[in-house]
Amino acid sequence: MEFKYNRILLKLSGEAMAEKRDGEIVNPFDTAFLKRIAAVVSQLVEGGVQVGIVTGGGNVFRGASAKEFTRARADDMGMLVTMLNSLAVENQLNVAGVKAVTLSAVEMNKVAQLFTKERAEEYFSKGYVVIFGGGTGNPYFSTDTAAVLRACEINADAVFLAKNIDAVYSADPKKDPNAVRYTEISCHQMVDDMLGAIDLTASMIAMNAKMPMELFSLKDLDNIIKAARGQTAGTTITVSD
Repeated sequence: MEFKYNRILLKLSGEAMAEKRDGEIVNPFDTAFLKRIAAVVSQLVEGGVQVGIVTGGGNVFRGASAKEFTRARADDMGMLVTMLNSLAVENQLNVAGVKAVTLSAVEMNKVAQLFTKERAEEYFSKGYVVIFGGGTGNPYFSTDTAAVLRACEINADAVFLAKNIDAVYSADPKKDPNAVRYTEISCHQMVDDMLGAIDLTASMIAMNAKMPMELFSLKDLDNIIKAARGQTAGTTITVSD
Protein backbone atom coordinates (compact mmCIF):
# COMPACT_ATOMS: atom_id res chain seq x y z
CA MET A 1 0.00 0.00 0.00
CA GLU A 2 1.29 3.42 -0.95
CA PHE A 3 1.94 6.11 1.60
CA LYS A 4 -0.42 9.09 1.79
CA TYR A 5 2.20 11.72 2.57
CA ASN A 6 5.28 12.92 0.71
CA ARG A 7 6.89 14.63 3.70
CA ILE A 8 6.15 14.21 7.40
CA LEU A 9 7.51 15.60 10.65
CA LEU A 10 7.68 12.82 13.23
CA LYS A 11 7.75 13.91 16.88
CA LEU A 12 9.14 11.14 19.08
CA SER A 13 8.49 11.02 22.81
CA GLY A 14 11.77 11.34 24.68
CA GLU A 15 10.50 9.24 27.56
CA ALA A 16 9.76 6.39 25.16
CA MET A 17 13.46 6.24 24.26
CA ALA A 18 14.40 5.24 27.80
CA GLU A 19 15.00 1.72 29.02
CA LYS A 20 12.74 1.08 32.00
CA ARG A 21 12.56 -1.50 34.73
CA ASP A 22 9.48 -1.71 36.96
CA GLY A 23 8.36 1.62 35.53
CA GLU A 24 11.59 3.40 36.45
CA ILE A 25 14.16 4.69 33.94
CA VAL A 26 17.40 2.72 34.28
CA ASN A 27 19.05 3.90 31.05
CA PRO A 28 18.15 7.03 29.06
CA PHE A 29 18.62 5.12 25.81
CA ASP A 30 16.92 1.84 24.95
CA THR A 31 19.05 0.75 22.00
CA ALA A 32 16.61 -2.00 21.01
CA PHE A 33 13.85 0.61 20.75
CA LEU A 34 16.08 2.93 18.71
CA LYS A 35 16.82 0.07 16.32
CA ARG A 36 13.09 -0.51 15.84
CA ILE A 37 12.56 3.19 15.19
CA ALA A 38 15.32 3.09 12.59
CA ALA A 39 13.66 0.13 10.87
CA VAL A 40 10.32 1.95 10.68
CA VAL A 41 11.88 5.16 9.37
CA SER A 42 13.83 3.10 6.82
CA GLN A 43 10.54 1.65 5.59
CA LEU A 44 9.12 5.13 5.13
CA VAL A 45 12.20 6.37 3.28
CA GLU A 46 12.22 3.33 1.00
CA GLY A 47 8.56 4.09 0.25
CA GLY A 48 9.44 7.60 -0.92
CA VAL A 49 8.48 9.54 2.21
CA GLN A 50 10.74 12.39 3.30
CA VAL A 51 11.06 12.29 7.09
CA GLY A 52 11.90 15.04 9.53
CA ILE A 53 12.22 14.18 13.23
CA VAL A 54 11.95 16.12 16.48
CA THR A 55 12.53 14.40 19.81
CA GLY A 56 11.34 15.16 23.30
CA GLY A 57 13.65 15.07 26.30
CA GLY A 58 11.66 13.25 28.96
CA ASN A 59 14.10 10.35 29.14
CA VAL A 60 16.67 12.65 30.77
CA PHE A 61 15.23 16.00 31.85
CA ARG A 62 11.97 17.95 31.63
CA GLY A 63 12.69 21.67 31.81
CA ALA A 64 9.07 22.68 32.49
CA SER A 65 8.89 20.52 35.64
CA ALA A 66 12.34 21.26 37.09
CA LYS A 67 11.33 23.51 39.97
CA GLU A 68 14.83 23.79 41.41
CA PHE A 69 16.01 25.82 38.38
CA THR A 70 14.75 29.02 36.85
CA ARG A 71 12.39 28.22 33.98
CA ALA A 72 14.60 29.80 31.32
CA ARG A 73 17.73 27.91 32.42
CA ALA A 74 15.81 24.67 32.86
CA ASP A 75 14.48 25.01 29.30
CA ASP A 76 18.03 25.62 28.06
CA MET A 77 19.04 22.35 29.69
CA GLY A 78 16.05 20.60 28.14
CA MET A 79 17.05 21.85 24.69
CA LEU A 80 20.48 20.31 25.15
CA VAL A 81 18.85 17.01 26.09
CA THR A 82 16.98 17.02 22.78
CA MET A 83 20.36 17.29 21.08
CA LEU A 84 21.55 14.15 22.88
CA ASN A 85 18.42 12.35 21.71
CA SER A 86 18.73 13.69 18.18
CA LEU A 87 22.30 12.46 17.89
CA ALA A 88 21.29 9.07 19.28
CA VAL A 89 18.55 8.72 16.64
CA GLU A 90 20.87 9.98 13.90
CA ASN A 91 23.56 7.47 14.87
CA GLN A 92 21.13 4.56 14.87
CA LEU A 93 19.70 5.53 11.49
CA ASN A 94 23.18 5.76 10.00
CA VAL A 95 24.10 2.36 11.47
CA ALA A 96 20.96 0.97 9.82
CA GLY A 97 22.05 2.36 6.46
CA VAL A 98 19.67 5.33 6.44
CA LYS A 99 21.29 8.68 5.68
CA ALA A 100 20.48 11.09 8.50
CA VAL A 101 21.71 14.46 9.72
CA THR A 102 21.01 16.56 12.81
CA LEU A 103 20.44 20.29 12.49
CA SER A 104 20.49 22.31 15.69
CA ALA A 105 18.43 25.34 16.68
CA VAL A 106 21.35 26.46 18.87
CA GLU A 107 24.95 26.81 17.72
CA MET A 108 27.16 23.81 18.51
CA ASN A 109 29.30 23.49 15.42
CA LYS A 110 31.37 20.52 16.58
CA VAL A 111 28.38 18.20 16.80
CA ALA A 112 25.70 19.58 14.45
CA GLN A 113 25.11 22.22 11.81
CA LEU A 114 22.89 25.17 12.59
CA PHE A 115 19.32 24.79 11.34
CA THR A 116 18.16 26.84 8.39
CA LYS A 117 15.24 26.01 6.14
CA GLU A 118 17.55 26.10 3.12
CA ARG A 119 19.98 23.64 4.73
CA ALA A 120 17.14 21.29 5.60
CA GLU A 121 15.82 21.40 2.04
CA GLU A 122 19.27 20.64 0.69
CA TYR A 123 19.50 17.49 2.81
CA PHE A 124 15.95 16.40 1.96
CA SER A 125 16.82 16.71 -1.74
CA LYS A 126 19.76 14.34 -1.16
CA GLY A 127 17.59 11.69 0.48
CA TYR A 128 18.47 12.38 4.11
CA VAL A 129 16.29 12.05 7.15
CA VAL A 130 16.61 15.46 8.82
CA ILE A 131 16.55 15.57 12.62
CA PHE A 132 15.83 18.92 14.24
CA GLY A 133 17.48 19.27 17.64
CA GLY A 134 17.55 22.01 20.23
CA GLY A 135 13.81 22.64 20.34
CA THR A 136 12.89 26.08 19.01
CA GLY A 137 16.15 27.51 20.31
CA ASN A 138 14.23 29.55 22.88
CA PRO A 139 12.94 28.86 26.40
CA TYR A 140 9.24 28.62 27.27
CA PHE A 141 8.41 26.50 24.22
CA SER A 142 7.73 22.77 24.28
CA THR A 143 9.08 20.18 21.86
CA ASP A 144 5.51 19.78 20.56
CA THR A 145 5.71 23.43 19.54
CA ALA A 146 9.15 22.85 18.01
CA ALA A 147 7.76 19.95 15.98
CA VAL A 148 4.85 21.95 14.58
CA LEU A 149 7.07 24.98 13.94
CA ARG A 150 9.62 22.93 12.00
CA ALA A 151 6.85 21.16 10.10
CA CYS A 152 5.51 24.53 8.96
CA GLU A 153 8.98 25.76 8.00
CA ILE A 154 9.74 22.71 5.85
CA ASN A 155 6.22 22.56 4.37
CA ALA A 156 5.52 19.10 5.72
CA ASP A 157 2.24 17.46 4.79
CA ALA A 158 1.49 16.50 8.41
CA VAL A 159 2.89 16.26 11.91
CA PHE A 160 2.97 12.81 13.49
CA LEU A 161 2.90 13.06 17.29
CA ALA A 162 4.09 9.68 18.63
CA LYS A 163 3.37 9.88 22.33
CA ASN A 164 2.81 7.83 25.48
CA ILE A 165 -0.95 8.28 25.05
CA ASP A 166 -2.94 6.50 22.36
CA ALA A 167 -5.33 9.30 21.33
CA VAL A 168 -6.86 12.64 22.19
CA TYR A 169 -9.48 12.46 24.94
CA SER A 170 -12.04 14.96 26.23
CA ALA A 171 -10.45 14.55 29.67
CA ASP A 172 -7.71 12.54 31.33
CA PRO A 173 -8.98 8.95 30.97
CA LYS A 174 -7.00 7.92 34.06
CA LYS A 175 -9.03 10.36 36.13
CA ASP A 176 -12.34 10.45 34.28
CA PRO A 177 -13.87 7.09 33.27
CA ASN A 178 -16.36 8.97 31.08
CA ALA A 179 -13.67 10.66 28.98
CA VAL A 180 -14.46 10.52 25.27
CA ARG A 181 -11.81 9.11 22.94
CA TYR A 182 -11.63 10.96 19.64
CA THR A 183 -10.67 9.27 16.39
CA GLU A 184 -10.97 12.66 14.70
CA ILE A 185 -11.16 16.18 16.11
CA SER A 186 -10.64 19.65 14.68
CA CYS A 187 -7.67 21.68 15.80
CA HIS A 188 -10.13 24.48 16.50
CA GLN A 189 -11.92 22.32 19.07
CA MET A 190 -8.59 21.25 20.56
CA VAL A 191 -7.78 24.91 21.21
CA ASP A 192 -11.27 25.93 22.34
CA ASP A 193 -11.52 23.04 24.81
CA MET A 194 -7.86 23.43 25.85
CA LEU A 195 -7.30 19.69 25.56
CA GLY A 196 -3.94 18.82 27.06
CA ALA A 197 -2.81 16.04 24.73
CA ILE A 198 -0.83 18.60 22.74
CA ASP A 199 0.75 21.83 23.93
CA LEU A 200 -1.70 24.70 23.39
CA THR A 201 0.88 26.84 21.57
CA ALA A 202 1.59 23.96 19.19
CA SER A 203 -2.14 23.53 18.54
CA MET A 204 -2.57 27.24 17.81
CA ILE A 205 0.35 27.30 15.37
CA ALA A 206 -1.02 24.23 13.60
CA MET A 207 -4.50 25.77 13.43
CA ASN A 208 -3.23 29.06 12.00
CA ALA A 209 -0.92 27.34 9.51
CA LYS A 210 -3.53 24.67 8.64
CA MET A 211 -1.04 21.93 9.49
CA PRO A 212 -2.84 18.59 10.03
CA MET A 213 -1.66 16.35 12.84
CA GLU A 214 -1.90 12.68 13.74
CA LEU A 215 -1.54 11.67 17.38
CA PHE A 216 -0.99 8.04 18.36
CA SER A 217 0.79 5.78 20.81
CA LEU A 218 4.46 5.04 20.30
CA LYS A 219 4.10 1.71 22.10
CA ASP A 220 3.11 0.14 18.77
CA LEU A 221 5.57 1.39 16.16
CA ASP A 222 3.31 0.08 13.40
CA ASN A 223 1.16 3.12 14.20
CA ILE A 224 3.71 5.28 12.36
CA ILE A 225 3.27 3.19 9.20
CA LYS A 226 -0.52 3.14 9.58
CA ALA A 227 -0.65 6.92 9.91
CA ALA A 228 1.64 7.38 6.92
CA ARG A 229 -0.77 5.26 4.87
CA GLY A 230 -3.72 7.34 5.96
CA GLN A 231 -5.12 4.67 8.25
CA THR A 232 -6.50 5.40 11.71
CA ALA A 233 -3.77 4.94 14.31
CA GLY A 234 -5.02 7.20 17.10
CA THR A 235 -6.56 10.62 16.52
CA THR A 236 -6.59 12.65 13.32
CA ILE A 237 -6.51 16.37 14.08
CA THR A 238 -8.02 18.26 11.18
CA VAL A 239 -7.46 21.90 10.24
CA SER A 240 -10.09 22.60 7.60
CA ASP A 241 -12.45 25.56 8.11
